[in-house]
Amino acid sequence: MQKFKSIAAALGLVVPLALAGTPACADDQLKLAIGQINNWENQAPTLGQDAGIFKKHGLVLENIGSQGAGETIQAVISGSADIGAGVGAAGIMRAFSKGAPVRILAPMFTGTGDLFWYVRSDSKIQSLKDTTPETTIAYSTNGSSSNNIVVAFVQELGAKAKPTATGGPPGTLTAVMSGQIDIGWAAPPFGLQEIKEGKIRIIARGSDVPSLRGQTARTLIVNANALKTKHDAIVRFMEAYREAVDWMYSDPKAVEMYSVKIKRPIELLKESMDKFQPKETMQTDKFEDLDGAIADAVKLKFLEKPLTKEQIAELLQIPPRKK
Repeated sequence: MQKFKSIAAALGLVVPLALAGTPACADDQLKLAIGQINNWENQAPTLGQDAGIFKKHGLVLENIGSQGAGETIQAVISGSADIGAGVGAAGIMRAFSKGAPVRILAPMFTGTGDLFWYVRSDSKIQSLKDTTPETTIAYSTNGSSSNNIVVAFVQELGAKAKPTATGGPPGTLTAVMSGQIDIGWAAPPFGLQEIKEGKIRIIARGSDVPSLRGQTARTLIVNANALKTKHDAIVRFMEAYREAVDWMYSDPKAVEMYSVKIKRPIELLKESMDKFQPKETMQTDKFEDLDGAIADAVKLKFLEKPLTKEQIAELLQIPPRKK
């Protein structure tokens, strides 16, 4: 009997020690590459993480900014990022059609009215009709939605300007103000203060291209291998992402946090949301006007031919919204 008690006592010591030495279940980590990371429409992963939304879903995000869709796509293709944000629909279709291991995880922004093109206030250019072959017009990187729109400006609206990759809005503004680029591009709230101060003026918006107005313009993309090996975490990412978008438009604290982050007045940011980024533009449930997007990708030479039904089924991997 004494021997049994000794064994039991020993086990009583061993078990708690073993439990103490076992780490708590760690959060899953996902790496994100985000084009134009400081734009409002790209804030769900960053503000959402700061607000604890992704933590609630058992996730820790490593958010890294890129200069645009070209860099983002390459990061996801190489596997250095699991997910990419802010990738133009035509650009991801082109990469996928060439065999790149990428898929569309969700639509991210519908329409093109948020992007605008501008000149210095003293420029003689009043509209796209005033451009010549010597005029330079900016877009971020190849495969981006700004790239798609600029190509459409040339092919559909008759602009004669030379498309030129300039990276993000801050560098583009510097290039315009120094005279290196004639027509710059921006996404609000960037540029709105300069417009109010009379330094620049808008001459075109993405919504000027009729065929692009109702389409899903930018997407969330995912590495195909990560989608298989981290499937549960990525499904939870989409649940958290959708929750973060809802929070951004319902809680004033989100705009306050964003204001501190980018050092812009709250009222300016609210104006930007109302005019350029209403909540419906950030829906993540359905790729809007898919047929039109594919047709435009062919017309604008992002695709050699339309995607087949089988390719579309493989490309679109949009998790249904949790009810």
